[in-house]
Amino acid sequence: MDDGPIVDRVSIRLGYQIPNFTYPGTAADIGPTVIAQAREAEANGFDTVLVMDHFYQLPGIGAPEEPMLEAYTLLGALATATSTIQLSTLVTGNTYRNPAMLAKTVTTLDVMSGGRAVLAIGAGWYELEHQQMGYEFGTFTDRFARLEESLSIIEPMLRGRHPEVDGKWYQAHGTLNEPRVRDDLPIMLGGGGEKKTFGLAARYADHLNVICGDDEIPRKLEALAARCQEAGRDRDSLETSYLAFVIIDENGDTARDLQKQFLRKTGVDLDSLDEEGRSAATARHFVGTPDDVAEQIQRRVLDKGIDGITVNLVANGHIPGIVELTGKTLAPLVK
Repeated sequence: MDDGPIVDRVSIRLGYQIPNFTYPGTAADIGPTVIAQAREAEANGFDTVLVMDHFYQLPGIGAPEEPMLEAYTLLGALATATSTIQLSTLVTGNTYRNPAMLAKTVTTLDVMSGGRAVLAIGAGWYELEHQQMGYEFGTFTDRFARLEESLSIIEPMLRGRHPEVDGKWYQAHGTLNEPRVRDDLPIMLGGGGEKKTFGLAARYADHLNVICGDDEIPRKLEALAARCQEAGRDRDSLETSYLAFVIIDENGDTARDLQKQFLRKTGVDLDSLDEEGRSAATARHFVGTPDDVAEQIQRRVLDKGIDGITVNLVANGHIPGIVELTGKTLAPLVK
């Protein structure tokens, strides 16, 4: 393993995800706007910046034809624009890359960023991308079998070992991965599957990002504890975080109006829903003034046993000052 200065590894306690590239201006303005958000996050208490690994915009955020950047090219650019913040996807779609190539890609990001990469990975789920771009989608069972095979190749490559795998989906034969700046590059899984995802996390991951409604958190953590017990692992050795949609403004009414506008864009009229419908549509939303958002995050997530928070600011994160406001609001809760 190559020697060299690296940034001390930190856990993911406050992450900033950038899922939206539909900004005012032209395509040429997207890069500077993303870089500005990453730098603002780095300066205001966030420890990780994360981007989605998709080629089209997701149904819950916008139309497929809206702007979407390729994840690892973008992370490479952010590595040169920042100096201390960790860099990751949330999460890499396993079906889009050969696992040995993915291990090499994230290791290169780690080398070029001075030890700031996190490999986050999941089974893949967005069928439209697979169909239109020519990736095999397969069944749910297929995708998780492929993910398990991938991890059996990726994990040893990140740790300086040379995997021998002759699987149904992938092969690796004494595969090399040089250079590396460390052998403990973190692996994160993301999702809500209590058997397959949580089981793989218990076996392979340093971190699990739990994606679910906030009312489901206690059950998810119980399931995770069971998977760790089955794997013979200390549950406390697997850190958790929660993905939250945060819409924050010094004026709470402005934040709530932004929430309604965002939901209308995805075909949801909040004012027309009954209480049950509103609850379902906003189960991962944390909206209002800084005090409102801090109280909601603490009560609905952290008090239930989750270790950290990853937020996106899908409605207004591109506006200068909003990432700073969010960092100053939430960093004291998780540090």
